Amino acid sequence: MIGRDGVTGLVASATSLVLFWLTLGLERNPLVPIGPGFYPRLVLGVTAVLGFALFVTDLLRRRARGGGPPAAPASGANYLLVALSFAVFGVYVMLLPLLGYRLATFLFVLGLSFLLEPPRRLGLWLRGMVLALATTVATYVIFDEYLAVLLPRGSWTGF
Repeated sequence: MIGRDGVTGLVASATSLVLFWLTLGLERNPLVPIGPGFYPRLVLGVTAVLGFALFVTDLLRRRARGGGPPAAPASGANYLLVALSFAVFGVYVMLLPLLGYRLATFLFVLGLSFLLEPPRRLGLWLRGMVLALATTVATYVIFDEYLAVLLPRGSWTGF
């Protein structure tokens, strides 16, 4: 028998595959290099693969334990951290039109990484800065330069 993680993985994978199949019927515009189904297919394909991976890891974990009940979690759920993560994302969405994509994304990734793992030494501060900078530069280059997606410019910053 599969556990809750396995069921969740199967449901996510099956739903993503059905929705992926529905995107195949979207009409392409010959003047646009990337059709309207590109981004949904990308997200749904990744979701389907990750859902299947969750299902497989649940099966392997249950087989290693001999099919017994799931192990108890190491610690209690941290609902406050989840709520704070959503709040940080909400602030990011509000700051996008004001600061622009580059600055807002840098601050979002930096803030969320420090929220999830507060830096206790210099190396973690540097790691957070490098992660935020790399994420911002990589996503900016991919979307703005390669895919020609117009990213928000900040009304306060102009870039």
